[in-house]
Amino acid sequence: MILFPITSQQPADGILSIEIPAIERLRTGLDHEKRLWIILDEYNQDIIGASYYIDPAGPVGAFGKPFFSEVLKLALQYLGSAKAVDRSA
Repeated sequence: MILFPITSQQPADGILSIEIPAIERLRTGLDHEKRLWIILDEYNQDIIGASYYIDPAGPVGAFGKPFFSEVLKLALQYLGSAKAVDRSA
């Protein structure tokens, strides 16, 4: 599984990122009053079901299809140059 980090710190110039709109933060259960960004030039590799980073009992929401499609398009476009961090060990 590939996980892109989400941060509340505005990314520096040159960092490939996309700001999460307030409605999408609300849909996913994130803090809808705080600005958040998905960082797309690095990602974590992890194993579904064995991840320490996903709480199966935690709130689960989903991005709306238009925003998810936008994120996916950017992610696929730059995945080859993104830095992978293996978190499964």
